[in-house]
Amino acid sequence: MTHPYKSFVLALVVSCLAPAGLLPASAQDFPKAAVKLIVPFPPGGPTDTVGRLIGIKLQEAWNQPVLLDYKPGAGTAIGADFVAKSNPDGYTIGMVNSSFPVNPSLRKSLPYDTTKDLSGVTHIANLQLALVAKPDAPFNTLPELIAYAKKNPGKLTYGTPGVGGSTHLGMELMQREAGFEVLHAPMKGSAQAHTELMGGRIDLVVDPFLSILPYVKSGRMKMIATMGPQRVTGHPNFPTVAEVIPGFNVSALVGFVIPSGTPRPIVQKIQSDTARVLANPEVKKRIEDLGMEVIASRPEQFDDFIQSEIRKWKRVITDAKIELE
Repeated sequence: MTHPYKSFVLALVVSCLAPAGLLPASAQDFPKAAVKLIVPFPPGGPTDTVGRLIGIKLQEAWNQPVLLDYKPGAGTAIGADFVAKSNPDGYTIGMVNSSFPVNPSLRKSLPYDTTKDLSGVTHIANLQLALVAKPDAPFNTLPELIAYAKKNPGKLTYGTPGVGGSTHLGMELMQREAGFEVLHAPMKGSAQAHTELMGGRIDLVVDPFLSILPYVKSGRMKMIATMGPQRVTGHPNFPTVAEVIPGFNVSALVGFVIPSGTPRPIVQKIQSDTARVLANPEVKKRIEDLGMEVIASRPEQFDDFIQSEIRKWKRVITDAKIELE
């Protein structure tokens, strides 16, 4: 199964980009000053790493500073709100992750409208997620896990880094698709979830693939399945959930958004320049080394994707009665 954006990525995406001579003068000259990249997390972590990597390359291409500005908090809503209220001139770009399409359903009083106040620039990449079990779990595969959970409803407990993230919602979606039940134990970050699993106090963990891979290799965790549409590059022995639940696809997104009202030629210029960065073999490899798949979608594709994600996660949140504490 291929990703719906796959035909637009990497080498092909560059061939589809508008030549500079076809862009209005205002876009050809962009930027004429420093560009601010809003990161909705503290420094560190995959989103910040990708932002730094792309920012350095865009700075080289634009011959203007690209300044990372950290605005963490409220499940990324503080950063998104800052971008939404910025001048729509292209000089403030926001990084978003999977919380962006989840927040409209999970947070009832957002200070901005996700689809009216912000527009997509590009879906940069997806971060692969994985479901792992403690080594002595009485199942080794996803079909065995589902069968065990159906015979023992509510007996198994799974941990995630917290409520409402892609790891939590992905597991809730999996339960509804396959018709089984396990209990959620939200943790204060991935490290606590890992510790609780290896200590035998919970049965399962959903977390980014790269963060749990060392524990799987050392035998301290048991891989059940990865959650993307295809097996992780370089790790063909790990099966996917989609092999058991056709069409299942949950990843953690990383993308750029911009204030709505930003002139489209400028949005297209930012997207095309970002796509060229992502087509660079060195950049692509560094992003893949973080456990991500490069997407590099067009602005309208990313807008459509965000709309579909909002609808998908609204159903899951409503059906599972998920609320922030």
